[in-house]
Amino acid sequence: MSIIVTDAGFRPDDWTPPISALEDARTGHGIDLASSADPQELAGRLPGIDLIRVDFPSFADGRGFTIARHLRLMGYKGRLRARGHVIADQYAMARRAGFDEIEISDDLAARQPEDQWLFRADWRAHDYQSRLRG
Repeated sequence: MSIIVTDAGFRPDDWTPPISALEDARTGHGIDLASSADPQELAGRLPGIDLIRVDFPSFADGRGFTIARHLRLMGYKGRLRARGHVIADQYAMARRAGFDEIEISDDLAARQPEDQWLFRADWRAHDYQSRLRG
């Protein structure tokens, strides 16, 4: 099982269509992207994709944040989900990069309960760049 983390806290996964690998992508399916994927492979196909799930093989691997930012800059408007080893301390960065939600394991949710994620849910208020400008 997995838990979805949003600004409102923990919730069960409500995505029911299949999620396919990039090379098997079909309309109506979500797409799994490896942290090594090039988002440009999706150029021209983004409007037909409702969910993109980006893998984080390690909490120290930040390539997924770059992928999310590129997808948003390319105009992706659908659901963008980080999956894997994202920790509560990285939640604000994930949201700023463009992710809508994080998919974590039950084990991680037990080690980092909902209150630790909610503590970072006001991610817009803790943006150091806006504090520097203000």
